[in-house]
Amino acid sequence: MSQVSYVLERLHEQVKEAIIEAVASSGLVEREAVPSIVLEVPRDKTHGDLATNIAMQLTKLAKRNPRQIAEAIVAGLNTGEGPIVAAEIAGPGFINFRLDKHHLYPVINEVLAAGSNYGQVAIGAGKRVQIEFVSANPTGSLHLGHARGAAVGDALCNVLQLAGYEVTREYYINDAGKQVENLSLSLDARYKQALGQQASLPEDGYQGEDIVKFAQLLIEQEGDRLLSLPDEERLAFFRAYGLEQELAKIKRDLERFRVRFDVWFSESSLYETGQVTDALAALGERGEVFEEEGATWLATTKYGDDKDRVLIKNDGSYTYLTPDIAYHRDKYARGFDVMFNIWGADHHGYIPRMKAAMAALGNDPEKLVVLVAQMVSLFQNGEKVKMSKRTGKAVTMEDLMEEVGIDAIRYFFTMRSMDSHLDFDMDLAISTSNENPVFYVQYAHARICSIFRQAEEQGIAVEGLANADFSLLTTDAEFDLLRKLGELPQEITEAAVQHAPHRLIRYVYELAAQLHSYYKAERAITDDAQQTLARLALLAAVRTVIANVLGIVGVSAPEKM
Repeated sequence: MSQVSYVLERLHEQVKEAIIEAVASSGLVEREAVPSIVLEVPRDKTHGDLATNIAMQLTKLAKRNPRQIAEAIVAGLNTGEGPIVAAEIAGPGFINFRLDKHHLYPVINEVLAAGSNYGQVAIGAGKRVQIEFVSANPTGSLHLGHARGAAVGDALCNVLQLAGYEVTREYYINDAGKQVENLSLSLDARYKQALGQQASLPEDGYQGEDIVKFAQLLIEQEGDRLLSLPDEERLAFFRAYGLEQELAKIKRDLERFRVRFDVWFSESSLYETGQVTDALAALGERGEVFEEEGATWLATTKYGDDKDRVLIKNDGSYTYLTPDIAYHRDKYARGFDVMFNIWGADHHGYIPRMKAAMAALGNDPEKLVVLVAQMVSLFQNGEKVKMSKRTGKAVTMEDLMEEVGIDAIRYFFTMRSMDSHLDFDMDLAISTSNENPVFYVQYAHARICSIFRQAEEQGIAVEGLANADFSLLTTDAEFDLLRKLGELPQEITEAAVQHAPHRLIRYVYELAAQLHSYYKAERAITDDAQQTLARLALLAAVRTVIANVLGIVGVSAPEKM
């Protein structure tokens, strides 16, 4: 994807060029010596459209105080010839600019022409990234923490794709080790119990209703024939069957939650292909392991970890870290430029040891970016919810989808930075009021759709909106909407660079607020046919952008509410 040149970007470049020209012509410093110019939008609209602190940046070079520098720059500006209408000095030397708003009109046609692709940028062009997220053990239902990881992870994937990266979504299936052994033993016990035999669940067995259901399904399909199999063969059967059923349920829940994966990577494949022993051998060849107390250790303290880590216990079994090292070694071998892991808050301490292990293998640990999704607390009727009303068990992602709906979950779970704790108000999430942010934003989209239905009923042809006379858009509210539309590419860029999809939730909420204010202040369909077309073109662009951003975070954009 080539670099897209957007209206606001071009406008800001014109302002920067005018500033550089003024600095050079005033004799403050040579053109080549002008530092990078930072432009900001003032919080107070009465201060203008853009502001810069370039006068402060030039104090050492120009050997004058900021106020004098600002005065020289303002005197050297050719206001009126480009987008700058006026410039004024504020405080110790800030310069505020007022721009010719008509330069914003092309935003409408850019949005209408690009449609669902509007907002694309190319900062990631030519770069491959992998994002591994959710990766819940296939031994039970997805819970709230997994749901937040799924919502944020999928939104981040969408953001990075819009920013030009080639993105691979990956789910790591923990289908080896103790937890899977307990799954097969639990299913074995439930199968025997359902056939009237005495059997106890293992100490760390799985108590969930899904295991009981799977056992019943097996009886319907296989009868009691599995009882006659040798223990090892029967448990291997239960292991494969249990994993298949649990994974199928996880996939169904994620599909319903609008999350898809490109790669489902099996932990057991690491053993089957010899990658675990290969990784251990590679660490040994590099002199990174040592023996102590009958165990094999990795010297992770050499790379910033707080203590060395055991790879092979004194009973010969592997720790959890060992296959994880082999898995991440495989990620590096696949040639990604960046690998993201989205882990739950309980894995925070695991980050330094994994980065240390990658460094020990000679890989660049900076290529591994671990993002931590903090916990979610549910509230209903002002009280914290721990149990599902439907099952009496811990609330699962499936329960929440049933009770609240996917749109609200995806919006709310992406609304805050993933490294902050999230309190989820279930009553607010299902309410149809402006206090509910997802309703408020979706209603903005539906409101515009309603206006277009009215236009159709009145026989107004809306096919040629791109050719409307945008000079008829003159109100401050219209210019505010134009500027907000123009900001989306920069928001996509910032969200990608900061790994922060929650920025887009804030952006679309602010756009919706501007739309609702505009709707209350102005009529879209007026007695002036040309003005009506111009306003409809603006609203069509707003509708497109709202739908685009909601799509990024996995939320629908309804046409009626």
